[in-house]
Amino acid sequence: QVQLVESGGGSVQAGGSLRLSCVASRSTYRLGWFHQPPGKEREGVATIYTKGGSTYYADSVKGRFTISQDKAKNTVYLQMNSLEPEDTAMYYCAAGTIAKLGLPLNSDMYNYWGQGTQVTVSS
Repeated sequence: QVQLVESGGGSVQAGGSLRLSCVASRSTYRLGWFHQPPGKEREGVATIYTKGGSTYYADSVKGRFTISQDKAKNTVYLQMNSLEPEDTAMYYCAAGTIAKLGLPLNSDMYNYWGQGTQVTVSS
């Protein structure tokens, strides 16, 4: 079992920044962030493979968002800059504990999910 606790969501104006944090109760293979905009399906935003540090991003956030980790604390961060109204969504932390091949931002690579934290970007 892995418990995930997210924090750092909130409301910000377009162009602003937020930093999300997610603490996992133990080490995992992958820690990622997904978002679910209103009325849309959940999709992968960014992920980090914790052992080697490889990172993957959705095209929509490349150059604006940065995922990082503190391995000693089993914590992953998502620094979100130049936020746009389209980034408004519930953001979920996800952990993958099974070693398997697949697309890094596919939800089936993750078997534990946090409760989510809301991010709202106003124009």
